[in-house]
Amino acid sequence: MRDTCLPSVAGFAAATAKPARPRHAANRSGKILSLLSGFVIANALSACVQSEPEVTAARASTATIELPQADRVPGLSDPVPRAALPDNSHLGRDFMELSFYLESGRTLPRFTRFEGPVSITLSGNAPPVAATELGRLVSRLQREAGLNVTTKLGHTNTINVQFVPKATMRRAVPNVACFVVPNVTDWADYRSARGTARTDWAQLGVRQYATVFIPDPATPQEIRDCLHEEISQGLGPVNDLYRLPDTVWNDDNFHTVLTRFDMAVLRATYDPALHSGMSRPEVLSALPGVLARTNPRGGQMRALREDPTPRSYVQAITRALGASSGDAGRRNAAAQATQIAAARGWNDSRAAFAWFALGRLSLKKDPQAAIRAFLNAGAIYRRTPGAGIQAAHVDMQLAAFALASGRAQDAIQLVNRSLSPAISGENAALMATLYMIRAEGYAQLGNAAQSHQARLDMAQWARYGFGSDAAVQRRAGEVAALADAGARLN
Repeated sequence: MRDTCLPSVAGFAAATAKPARPRHAANRSGKILSLLSGFVIANALSACVQSEPEVTAARASTATIELPQADRVPGLSDPVPRAALPDNSHLGRDFMELSFYLESGRTLPRFTRFEGPVSITLSGNAPPVAATELGRLVSRLQREAGLNVTTKLGHTNTINVQFVPKATMRRAVPNVACFVVPNVTDWADYRSARGTARTDWAQLGVRQYATVFIPDPATPQEIRDCLHEEISQGLGPVNDLYRLPDTVWNDDNFHTVLTRFDMAVLRATYDPALHSGMSRPEVLSALPGVLARTNPRGGQMRALREDPTPRSYVQAITRALGASSGDAGRRNAAAQATQIAAARGWNDSRAAFAWFALGRLSLKKDPQAAIRAFLNAGAIYRRTPGAGIQAAHVDMQLAAFALASGRAQDAIQLVNRSLSPAISGENAALMATLYMIRAEGYAQLGNAAQSHQARLDMAQWARYGFGSDAAVQRRAGEVAALADAGARLN
C-alpha cells in the first residue's frame, strides 16, 4: 500500500559545505524557516497512520516554460536501481519475513500466489500514461522476474487496475494513495466486501483475482509508482519492511520503481518448487534450493537470526508522521524512534529514516537539531548499499536550506551529488526539484548560462513528476522564494 503522507521539509548541509557562515544565518527563524516549512516535495517520504481496511502491505524566477508532453520518464531505457543482491542467507530471511507477515504484524498461515498465467488490465478513467507504464512494468516482470503475466485479457487469474475518483477514494481511505485488495473485481465490489473475510489476505488459500485502486486524477509519476508497488504486492509479498533499503516494499516510500531485489524476490516467489497453501516450515525447507536456482551467485543459504522491526518503532514513526499528535508530540515520537534504533544497535535504513523524520519535524522549532538529524540520516544512507535514492532525498533537503541561507555553491554541490541516484531511481519529481535548486543557485552566483541550462534540464522532468504546468510553476515559485531569501543574506 502506498500512503498519502505529510510532506517532508528542507534542511541544511554541512558535510560538503564550505566553512560555516555566522551562526545567525543557520539559526535565522522568521522568513527563511517559514519558507522552508512551506517547501514540499512531491511523493513525500514518510509513513502515515494507516486506515481501514488492512489492504496490502498498502508517495518567482522560472518564467513560463514550454514543457514537453510526458507519457513516461524522459531519457530512460528501463534502468534498474543498482545495488548488489544480498547473499542467499539474507535474501532467504527477507523472503520469509516479506511472505509470511502483513504490515500490521499479523502472521500469514500459508504461502499464496497466483497459480498460472495472470492478465493485468486497466479499467475506469485510465489515462494514456497508465497503459504506457503498465506495458513497461509487465515487460520488466516478464524479463527480470520470469513471470507469466500479460496485459491481454483471457486468463482466469486477473489483476484489475481501476482508476477511482480521488474524492471518492479519500472519503473511504483518507491516508492511502493507492492499494490492492484480493478477491474483489472493482470499487463497488470492494465497498460491499470491505472488512469481510473475503478481503483478508490471511484467509486466502490461493490468489485468483485482485484489484488495484488508483486515484483519478494523479500525476504520471504517481500512477507509475502505484502500478509498481501495488501490482507487485498483488503478485507477491504483502508486507513492507523498514529495514530493507533497496525495495519498494518499505513504508518510507523512497523507492518508487521495482528494484533488482524486488525482482529477485518475485522470481523466487514463482519458482516451481513453491505453490499456494505451503506452510512456513515447508517454504523454509524448499527455499535453499529455490534461491540456489534463482540467485546462483548468492551462495548457500544458512539460517540467520531474525531481525524484525518492533511494533514500538513502527508506532513511533506512525505517530511522528501522522496528523493527530501535534508538533511537539510528533517530534517526541521521532526522537523515540531514534532512541529505539540506538538501543537496538541499528545502523541501517530504520535508524536513518528515524533521523530523517526527526529532521523534518525539528526545522521550525530547532533548525540546528534538524541539521544534525539530516546529516545523521545522510551519513547512514550513504554507507548503506542500495540507499542512494534515500541519500539523494536528504541532500535535496539540505540543498534547499543551503540555498535559503545564501550558500549557493553548497546547494549546487549537494544537487550534483544527488543527480545520479535520482536518475537511477527514476524519480522525476525529485529530479525537477534538484534542477530548480541548481538553476537558482547558479543565478545567485551570476552564472546565467548555467542557470538557463538547469531550467532546460528541469523542464524535461517536471510535467511527468508534477502533472501540470501550474504545479510546476508552484514548485518553481517555492524554490525561487528560498533563493530570494538567500540572496538577501549576501
